[in-house]
Amino acid sequence: MNFVVRPAVPEDALDIATVRVHCWRETYTFLSSELLGSMDPAVREESFRDMIELELGAFVVTEVDGEIRGFASSGPPAAADAPRDLELAMIYQLASMHGSGSGQALLDAAIGDAPAFLWTAELNPRAHAFYRRNGFVADGAREVRADWENLAELRMVR
Repeated sequence: MNFVVRPAVPEDALDIATVRVHCWRETYTFLSSELLGSMDPAVREESFRDMIELELGAFVVTEVDGEIRGFASSGPPAAADAPRDLELAMIYQLASMHGSGSGQALLDAAIGDAPAFLWTAELNPRAHAFYRRNGFVADGAREVRADWENLAELRMVR
């Protein structure tokens, strides 16, 4: 499969939000169908547009034949007690892209080999394996997101 990784532009915001919703529905099957069904890309479009326009870090997308199939963003951490100065804030790709190398390309474009950290769903072993292959290890930090049906997230650092 041929794909292109490029910087996101504000006009990508709705497509990025749509990919995020699809990825949640494909990956987070341990969440309720009510929560997953309530996600609306249009609600997140403006926030993605703002993130892209602020240019606080990297925001990249993967395209196949002009269609966005994944994205990643990184930048300064929001938390003052962050273990690194760079956070991989998001990386999502459609399940149809798994095994294509595009996830690695997104990660490389977003953070390269820099020291960084990220948060990932505790119940996402595929993501854990991917991050471990890229030098990340869980550091023992764990958060529970009440707004996402008590979704537990683990912090990984390299």
